[in-house]
Amino acid sequence: MTGTLTIAGLGPGDDAMVTPEVTAALAVATDIVGYGPYVARVQLRDGLTLHPSDNRVELQRASEALRLASEGRHVVVVSSGDPGVFAMASAVFEALEHKPQWQALTIRVLPGVTAMLAAAARAGAPLGHDFCAINLSDNLKPWAVIERRLRLAAEADFAIALYNPRSASRPEGFGRALEILNDAGCGERIAIFARAVSTPDERIETVALRDARPEMADMRTLVIVGNSSTRRVGRFVYAPRQAR
Repeated sequence: MTGTLTIAGLGPGDDAMVTPEVTAALAVATDIVGYGPYVARVQLRDGLTLHPSDNRVELQRASEALRLASEGRHVVVVSSGDPGVFAMASAVFEALEHKPQWQALTIRVLPGVTAMLAAAARAGAPLGHDFCAINLSDNLKPWAVIERRLRLAAEADFAIALYNPRSASRPEGFGRALEILNDAGCGERIAIFARAVSTPDERIETVALRDARPEMADMRTLVIVGNSSTRRVGRFVYAPRQAR
């Protein structure tokens, strides 16, 4: 098979955060596959075909990318942030598992700056000690699993990065997550609301978790809840490297 499939992360928003490796892959691509808003970030040029699709068809999108590559195309599947963090890399390999005829394809995964790291850098160093990331969307897992992971993460005293906190179709989930964390004794912890980091709409807001409100977040917001040692220094927030 002469085609190639590259799974690439476009970073959090600013073109300056797209890695040179990803830029080079986009420059030689014949086809760009991905969720519509992410595909729209790639500039159309002669010889390039864009294949935007809906957000809830990940496996179909992955299968289409594999098919195009099997036909000799040079395909780039794009995600925002990093493709391996709640994004398309897993979907491509899941599709590949069911399509053994395509397993000989040349496939690369190119990392990107995920929202969690971009938000942490803006705030200071809130992920300077052990941390975890939890996706609050229950599209692909039951809400009971999310609740259990939140409780265990709080008990383990991880800093917690919360992806996809709140959307128009599920506005109640983030409020429930805040209740769980407060009930677990995290009310005094620092919570960072980082919206649209690296774009003109960027907004960073820091509050005690007990004062956080559901409407402070939307789907463009990454929320970081510090651990019990997280503290402020001037306008920055950081987690000490030494655990208590």
